[in-house]
Amino acid sequence: MAALPDQEEAPQGQLRSTGRQLPFSGPRTVMALILREMSSSYGRSPGGYAWMILEPVLGIMVLASFFALVGIRTPPLGTSFAMFMATGLLPFGFYGDLSNKTASAINYSKSLLSYPRVTYMDAILARALLAVLTQLLVGALILTALRLLFETRTIVVIDRILLSYAMAAALGVGVGLFNCFLITQFPLWGRAWNIINRPLFFVSGIILITEQLPPPWNEYFLWNPLVHVTAEMRGGFYVGYEAAYVDPGYVFTIALVLGLTGLVFLKRYHRDLLEL
Repeated sequence: MAALPDQEEAPQGQLRSTGRQLPFSGPRTVMALILREMSSSYGRSPGGYAWMILEPVLGIMVLASFFALVGIRTPPLGTSFAMFMATGLLPFGFYGDLSNKTASAINYSKSLLSYPRVTYMDAILARALLAVLTQLLVGALILTALRLLFETRTIVVIDRILLSYAMAAALGVGVGLFNCFLITQFPLWGRAWNIINRPLFFVSGIILITEQLPPPWNEYFLWNPLVHVTAEMRGGFYVGYEAAYVDPGYVFTIALVLGLTGLVFLKRYHRDLLEL
C-alpha cells in the first residue's frame, strides 16, 4: 500500500524535520516561565517578597550610617544621605540583578529547554522581564518613601529617571546575554566574573560623584558606563545637577555590541550548550 505524503519516511541516515523552531514560543510560554520564576525565587517563604525591598533598604541604611559615624554629615548632593545613596544604589542594583538573571537563564531553565515548545530565548526573556518589573517596583517604592519621610530637597524629572533606567536595562541585558554564553560554556567564568565585578561598586559613582575626583581620575571613571547611569539618575532628582558628561550613546553602544555578540553565539551554539 502506498504511503500517504505526510507519512513518507525520511531517507536512511537523514533526520526528519521537526519544523523550524521559532526564537520565541509565544507569550503563554514566557508567562508560565515568569510564574515559575516568581514561585521559586520569592514564593518559598513568607518574607520572600519583603526581602526584595529590605535588601536595598538595608544597604542604603548601612552606607548612610557609615558616613554619619565618620563625621560626614552633608552628602555631595542634597541634604539626605539616604536619598543620595538610593539614587546610586538602585540603578546599580537594577543593572546587577538584570545582568545576573539574564546570564543564568539557560542554566536555570535547562531542564525545561528539552521541551520543543520552550526555547532559550523564552527563558532569557522571562527572567529579564521579571527582573525589570521587580526592580522598577522596588525603586519606585523606596524613592517615594524616602521623599515622603525625609527632607531631601529633590525634584522629579521623569525623563532623566527613565533614561537612567533605560541605560541600566540595556547594559544589564547586553552584559547578561554575553555572559549567558560564557557562563554556560565555561562555568569557571561565572566565578571569575563575580570577582571582576566586585570593584564596580566603588567606581560607579555610588559613593562619590565624578566631579569630586581630581583629574585624570575623573576622566578614567567615565569609561565605566555605570557612572553615566548613576549620574543621570541623580540628575533626575537634584536641582542644578546637570552631569553634562553623561553620554547615553556610549552606554547603548556598549550594550548593543555585547548583546549582539552574545546573541550570535547563543543562536549558533545553544543546542550544544544544553548538552553540557
